[in-house]
Amino acid sequence: MKVFFSPRYEVTLPGHVWPTSKYRLVAERLRDARYEFVEATEASWDDLALVHTGEYLEKLRSGTLSDADIATMELPWRAEFADTFRVMAGGTCAAALAAQQAGKAVHLGGGLHHAFANHGEGFCPLNDVAVAIRVAGVRRAAVIDTDVHHGNGTAMIFERDPGVFTFSIHQQHNYPLFKPRSDLDIGLEDGVGDARYLDALRGALPRVMASAPELVVYVAGADPFEHDRLGGLRLTKAGLAERDRLVVEAVRSAGVPLVLTLAGGYAIDVRDTVDIHVATVETLLAA
Repeated sequence: MKVFFSPRYEVTLPGHVWPTSKYRLVAERLRDARYEFVEATEASWDDLALVHTGEYLEKLRSGTLSDADIATMELPWRAEFADTFRVMAGGTCAAALAAQQAGKAVHLGGGLHHAFANHGEGFCPLNDVAVAIRVAGVRRAAVIDTDVHHGNGTAMIFERDPGVFTFSIHQQHNYPLFKPRSDLDIGLEDGVGDARYLDALRGALPRVMASAPELVVYVAGADPFEHDRLGGLRLTKAGLAERDRLVVEAVRSAGVPLVLTLAGGYAIDVRDTVDIHVATVETLLAA
């Protein structure tokens, strides 16, 4: 199974909650003969323009983001990050194309679902999920977003596109405040554990697959975990493993190509986030 990754994902973010070391640590755990590692490369500006506005991309390209632009991204922004996130978008695009050929592929990065067409938000300068769907050129696609935070940017980008079914299962009273409607939203109350979460997910997946997608992007955030610093749900590692199994089984039983992105994960101990991400990848490998 192809696994797309770049060491450029590990960047220095002084005092920030995002442990970018997790990408390297996950890759180190997975480097064996079962996986074909492929170096991710930058998405072209033309590919990014399939989703993002020319004005916004020009700001990224020229290093002229305003203070307000940077504030919404909540990152200690440096101009070189534009190319770093172009690589992350490129990784998801390449994984989507590989999944179309082989049935499944993994990107050890991505899931930047808070980016809108004309601005970034919440650690997400570019929406790799949306760009990858456009680059894949499919008539119908679906997004299964299980990050603890609502996929607001993805929902807004595809709001008027009947060919893309967006599904987000998330903690309702958490970031972002503005939650544009997905095709299917499940906003869970604070403190939900494995049983309630998995029951809701089981009920939703048939509706997602009934949209007849030709490609599914799985945004598999590790942040519903009970010890995540930015999440208020209470899923165990076993519960998250069952989440992954349910998603992968639903997609694979329908014979639809699946591309996996890691999305968020901010556990108190980064090793817990790494464990969760590794288990997600291994679930897809076993399918």
